[in-house]
Amino acid sequence: MKQKKFLSALAAAGLAVMCAFGVTACSSSQSSSTGGVAATVNGVEIPEDEVTNMIESIRSQAGLTDADKWGQWLANNNMTPESVRSEMIDSFVEEELIKEGAADRGLSVDSATVDSYVDSIKSNYGSDGDWQNALSQAGFTEDRYRDTIETSLLQQQMLASFADEVSVDDDTMNQYASTFASYYNGAKRSSHILFSADDTDTAQSVLDQLNAGTLDWDTAVQQYSTDTASAANNGDVGWDKLNSFVTEYTNALANLDKGQTSGLVTSQYGIHIIRCTDVFDGSDVTTYDQLPQEFQDSLRTMLTSSAEQTAFSNWLQQAEQSADIVKNDMPSGLPYSVDMSKYSASSSSAATAATTTSSSSASSSASSDASASSSSSSASTN
Repeated sequence: MKQKKFLSALAAAGLAVMCAFGVTACSSSQSSSTGGVAATVNGVEIPEDEVTNMIESIRSQAGLTDADKWGQWLANNNMTPESVRSEMIDSFVEEELIKEGAADRGLSVDSATVDSYVDSIKSNYGSDGDWQNALSQAGFTEDRYRDTIETSLLQQQMLASFADEVSVDDDTMNQYASTFASYYNGAKRSSHILFSADDTDTAQSVLDQLNAGTLDWDTAVQQYSTDTASAANNGDVGWDKLNSFVTEYTNALANLDKGQTSGLVTSQYGIHIIRCTDVFDGSDVTTYDQLPQEFQDSLRTMLTSSAEQTAFSNWLQQAEQSADIVKNDMPSGLPYSVDMSKYSASSSSAATAATTTSSSSASSSASSDASASSSSSSASTN
C-alpha cells in the first residue's frame, strides 16, 4: 500500500477530507473536462477528469482554491501538482484492485445495500436538484458516488475475509498484556439501579434501605431498576474504561472505591444509584490470563483487528506489484497545476512537513489500537 502523503498532510493540519459517505463534506469549483485517461490498471481506465475533480474538491474543502495559496502549501509540504496527481491516481488504482480482489474472493455488495446508503444521504436534501448539485459540488456523479460507497463496503468485507488467515496466540497476548494492564490500571466496574427522573422519593427510599442493610442490592435491582438491560445482570454495566458513560455517572463512579455506593445521581436518563463492584489493579500483570475476561476479549479483538489490517495491507501491496499499472503523463492546463518555481518552503513548514508522515502513521496506529465496547445500559452514552 502506497504512502498517502497528500491526505496525510491535510489530516496533520486538521483538515478532515471525507467524501465517501457524506457529500456535504466537500465542495468543488466547476468541474474540469479533458476527456483523457490518467492511468490504466489491468486494462481498466481511470479518467483524468475524475482525478482532477477529486483533487479540486479536496482543495476547495481545505481552503486552497487560490493558486498562490495552493502553490505555497504544496511547497511547504514538499509536494508538487504532479505528486498530488500521482497519489490520487494511486487511490483510484487501489479502489480498482480492491474490486478485483473482492471478486476473486467471491465477495460482493448488492445494489440494495448501496441504495440504502445513498438514500440515507439523499434524504438530507430537499429535492433531487439539490442532491445532484451537492454531488456535482463534491466532484461526483451519482454513479461515481455509488462506486465509492460500494468500494468502501467491499473493503470492509475484504478486511473481514482475512480473519481466517490470522491468529493471535498466547505469546502475542502476553507480549501486550502488561502494556494493556498499565493503560487500564485503576479501571472501575460498576452496577446501577435506574429510576425515572420524577421518582426521587422511591430512589431515596431504596438508597436509605440499602445503606441500612434492610434491602440487598440484587433484590433492589430486580424490583426497582428501569434499565432492564443491566437489570438482567444485577445492574452490571461493565468497566468504565471499556464503555462510555454519561458525565454525571463517570464523575460519581470516580469517587467510589470497591464496594461503595453512591448517593442519588441525576443524568439525562433518570436517577442512578451506583455501586463500584471492582477496581482493576494492573501493577503486577505479566500474562494476559491475569486480566479480567473483558480485558482479555478487548485485547484479543484489538490484536486480531491489527493483524487483519496488516494482512490486508500486505495483500494490497502484492496486488499493486503484480498489477499492470500504466500512468499517463500529466496533461497541461489542469486547474490544480501551478508553477512551483515561484514557491519555496519556509524552514518551519519544511520541518512540519518532514514529520507529517510519521505523525500520521503514529496517529493511525494509535487509532487502530484503541478498542472499546459500548454498553447497552442507560448509563452509557451510546
